[in-house]
Amino acid sequence: MIVIPFGKMITVCAAAGLLFAASAAADSADKPAAAGPVQPVQGQGHFGKTAKPIRVHRFVRHDDVGQLAFIGEQRISNDTQYKGTLVGGLSGIDYNPRTHRWIMISDDRSDHNPARFYTAKLKYDTKSFYSLKLTGVTELKQPDGTVYPNSSQYGTTHQGVVPDLESIRFDPSGKSVWYTSEGDRSLGFNPFIDQASMKGKYLSSYSIPDAVRMDSAAGGSKGFRSNLALEGSSFTPDGQFYFTSMEASLYQDGEISTVDNGSYSRITKYDRDGNIVAQFAYPVDPIPAKPGPGKSADNGVSDMLAINDHQFLMLERSGVQAADGSYTNYIRIYEADLDSATDVKDMDALKTGSFKPAAKRLVLILNSLHLPKLDNIEGISWGAKLKNGHDSLVVISDNNFNDSQVTQLLAFDVLPAAKG
Repeated sequence: MIVIPFGKMITVCAAAGLLFAASAAADSADKPAAAGPVQPVQGQGHFGKTAKPIRVHRFVRHDDVGQLAFIGEQRISNDTQYKGTLVGGLSGIDYNPRTHRWIMISDDRSDHNPARFYTAKLKYDTKSFYSLKLTGVTELKQPDGTVYPNSSQYGTTHQGVVPDLESIRFDPSGKSVWYTSEGDRSLGFNPFIDQASMKGKYLSSYSIPDAVRMDSAAGGSKGFRSNLALEGSSFTPDGQFYFTSMEASLYQDGEISTVDNGSYSRITKYDRDGNIVAQFAYPVDPIPAKPGPGKSADNGVSDMLAINDHQFLMLERSGVQAADGSYTNYIRIYEADLDSATDVKDMDALKTGSFKPAAKRLVLILNSLHLPKLDNIEGISWGAKLKNGHDSLVVISDNNFNDSQVTQLLAFDVLPAAKG
């Protein structure tokens, strides 16, 4: 077990809170959640239903997040077939402490197989990450009950929207899941947030903020950037609030991160009725390394995980292309604190306004693990409670269905912060 110390302090912020309860791994089925009256959701081809208030069945106080001790790694082979589907593109992960079930969502745009999520069992302790076993696959359905089309099927044999699914979370009631899609400006689709039963049946939607919506299909100066939109989501431990994070800046909020300058991503807070309560600006780092001549590089938020109602672990993921065309990934986990940040919900454009962004503190640079390969880490989740009483943490990479990449899961022991 390798203990990774805190990184450089960026901004001091208190680190205490309540996390999702967890214990060891087993698997069982859940029942779909009830949904309320249907209301149209403007501009995304989905129909929203008001989510019912929930009861959190287990609510346990956890120690402060201190150091992360690396436990081990498991990989899923790129040629893995499971129940007639190609396993890959795993961009989000979550754990249900009541049923001990893991879920992993694929960002397959229905090109290989219809949009879907997988269930799994993970076995690890403080000594090693022993195994990963897939236990199920579920197709996600549109409001009309059909599967999501791919871009060639859209408007011909299938209707609806082409998915680009990035984040998935169990509803804290344990009876449904919520997932986000990035949208597609070229096809005229805004991002969306949907709720589904454990069998994939559509239940309801949350509306996206007006600031996120595009002002035209192909371009314009407002709204999300294609492939840089709704990457992260998380429920607060009490289940009363749901947060989402954009991967990069909206057009009206300024340029995306460069080697020389950082940028701002928006975090949105919802209540259980789907009302947008607040928004906050999260400061995204500059790109940590210079790309080769004429090559590409980026940095953005790939997921978020609630510690309590104002503190979050934020995944920043950067891909930098070398002169030979190969990519190096730079992955960092930050702790963000929204407690003193300005509510920017009513600000049309961050680049023309005055505000205080979220505070952030570096917790871990994953490159410091010196793994044989560190890939495109896109998902983060609390995991099972360890026998030493600590929480565990698991991250997952998206292989983009690319032979040069891997699907890897990394497990960590969350060591409490030192007292006093």
